[in-house]
Amino acid sequence: QVQVVESGGGLVQPGGSLSVSCVASGHILSINDMGWYRQAAGKQREVVAIIGKDGNTKVADTVKGRFTISRDNAKNTIYLQMSSLKPEDTAVYYCNVAAIATTLPRWQTYWGQGTQVTVSS
Repeated sequence: QVQVVESGGGLVQPGGSLSVSCVASGHILSINDMGWYRQAAGKQREVVAIIGKDGNTKVADTVKGRFTISRDNAKNTIYLQMSSLKPEDTAVYYCNVAAIATTLPRWQTYWGQGTQVTVSS
C-alpha cells in the first residue's frame, strides 16, 4: 500500500507566496510521475503541475511563471512553490503519485487527502 500526504496549505493574501509539499510512503517499489491537482468549490479537478522521475515538468498555463514544482527522489517528495497568488488559485490542492507497490506489482495512481489553499484579503 502507498500513502500520500500533503502539507503546507493555508491562508495567504493576494500577491503572496505559499509552499505545499507531498510525501509518498509505504511499500513502494518504484515511483514515476508525481503531480499537483486542484479543485475549487463547484468546479472539476484540474492539473496544476506534474514532474517526472527525470525532473521533466509540465505546468498548467494558468499558473506558469508563478508556480514551480520540484522533486526529491530520495525522499519520495514533491514541492509546489506558489507565488503571486490570486483569489482564483483558491482550491483544495491534491497530490497524485504514479507508483508500483510491493503488495500490488502494477502501476497505480494514488491520491492524497488534499490541503486547502485560500487566497483572500
